[in-house]
Amino acid sequence: MRSKLNSAAVVILALLALVGYGLYRTSRDDAPPPAPPTRFSAGSAPLAVDETSLTTAQQIVRMPTTADERRLAEDALRIGDQEMDLAFAEAVRRTANSPRPMSKEAQAAGARFQEAQKTLAADQAQVTDLTAALAKATAATAGPVGDRLNLAKAQAALDQDEADDAKQDLMRAGGDPQGRMQAMIEQHDAASKSSDSTRVVVTPPIEPRGLIDQAQSWKALHQKVLRLKDAKSAADSAALAFAKRHDLIEARASARRREAPAPAAGLTHDSSAALLAMTQRQAREEKAKASLDQRVDNQHKLADVYDRWIAVVRTHQRAVLNGALRGIALILVIVLIGLFFEKLIERVLGAMSTNRRQTQTLYMVARVSVQVVGVLFILLVIFGPPDNLGTFLGLAGAGLTVALKDFILGFFGWFVLMGKNGIRIGDLVEINGVTGEVVELGIFHTMLSETGSWSDSGHPTGRRVTFTNSFAIEGHYFNFSTSGQWLWDEVRIVVPASQDPYVIVDAVKKQVEEATADSARQAEQQWKGARRSPHLSTLTAAPAINIKPIMGGVEITVRYITHVAQRAELRAALYHTAVDLLGGKHVAPTG
Repeated sequence: MRSKLNSAAVVILALLALVGYGLYRTSRDDAPPPAPPTRFSAGSAPLAVDETSLTTAQQIVRMPTTADERRLAEDALRIGDQEMDLAFAEAVRRTANSPRPMSKEAQAAGARFQEAQKTLAADQAQVTDLTAALAKATAATAGPVGDRLNLAKAQAALDQDEADDAKQDLMRAGGDPQGRMQAMIEQHDAASKSSDSTRVVVTPPIEPRGLIDQAQSWKALHQKVLRLKDAKSAADSAALAFAKRHDLIEARASARRREAPAPAAGLTHDSSAALLAMTQRQAREEKAKASLDQRVDNQHKLADVYDRWIAVVRTHQRAVLNGALRGIALILVIVLIGLFFEKLIERVLGAMSTNRRQTQTLYMVARVSVQVVGVLFILLVIFGPPDNLGTFLGLAGAGLTVALKDFILGFFGWFVLMGKNGIRIGDLVEINGVTGEVVELGIFHTMLSETGSWSDSGHPTGRRVTFTNSFAIEGHYFNFSTSGQWLWDEVRIVVPASQDPYVIVDAVKKQVEEATADSARQAEQQWKGARRSPHLSTLTAAPAINIKPIMGGVEITVRYITHVAQRAELRAALYHTAVDLLGGKHVAPTG
């Protein structure tokens, strides 16, 4: 037992050392890592209006945000909004400067739209003329003119619907630059309103109450770090793509400047137009490069914000991990203190001069008390103190009572067995028809080393039988080693007809009286103390001898009181005396 306690203490101390190292590592406030140098590489062309940066920032700021993250969240929203404005301006410029060639579908939709516009214009002119005619008409001609006007208005409404449908078909076919421009403006306005309505909501930090809460908090912070890393990676990739487009535009412009012929001395109309077109192209390219430079700078700023944001969240992670390690260290300390008290109780009780039964009772009660208190403290560390202690205890008690009925009965049965009239290790008991010596008395189970009925000496059979302690409450048990350690035993001796039975009777009686005198006196005293009924006062523990004639001789039955532990020894002595007398040997009187 002591070696096991020492080994457990060594393991717990080693775990405490590891937890202490973890506390040291997680308690340091490391500075955020410097931003890596930016490298430019190729990337894909952006969509018409790229809102990725703003959408990502909006999704992240909707996650729980603490006060020290607020400035970073606001910077991410602001830079994301600026990036969306730059993307919108670039999309508008590219749409205006680079009209798409119309497909056959777009050409057909355009022709249909123009025809619908002409028809609608004619209908509207007719409605105008009829309206003027109706104003000048007399009472006789007003009716027919009014009917024609209503018909013209209905036709104009129908032509308007056809024109709108043709316009939508033209926009879907990509043949309406103005419509595409209007769609981008509407998209930008909606995104701007969404950005303006997004506010950073600061969530007050919630102190985790136990290890489970700390694990959940750490998991949530870990998910946030992953989202921020993805956002930072997206910003770096966008910066590389914009830088690649900038370098590509610069390379094309340089190639055109090298290939362009030197201007002639006199400018003709065609050369002037070509020079003007080249100058306008260069101006557009410079604007595009300036816009791309701004977008690259914005993406770098956004990546830096996310990098610093990751550092802040990791600081929170370290704080949560530090708290979890403190909880684990506290659990280990509780276990270590429990082992110390268990060893201390064993030493103190070992030095006491009380009897074995009282020492075992005190040791088991003290050990279980220390274990129960330790488990309660460990549960408090794991789950934290409950918000509503009464309700929590009531629900937990009801659930545990139903689910752990057998364990509860076994646990309370252990208290019964540890009582004054209970059992102890080493006692000879009978439980549910099984007789044996108690070799283990746990909180929930009792183990016996079975002694079989085949041997009157009570030798063990080699089997160990385990019972739940609920038998102490629901059933019954016999203990031959407590106040009922005295039991009646009897010996039968057959004397042949050729021998005098009274000589054997006197010798056996004398030996039994001398051997059981102390046992009989102690048994009578215990029985008198346990009696509750007056008619039991005549009970005596004196031995009795009965003689009964049988075929071929006389049967002598000796009934006496004996101690459980002395039963086999006394029975062997009586048989030995009888054999000597039957063999004709003289038995010297004892005492």
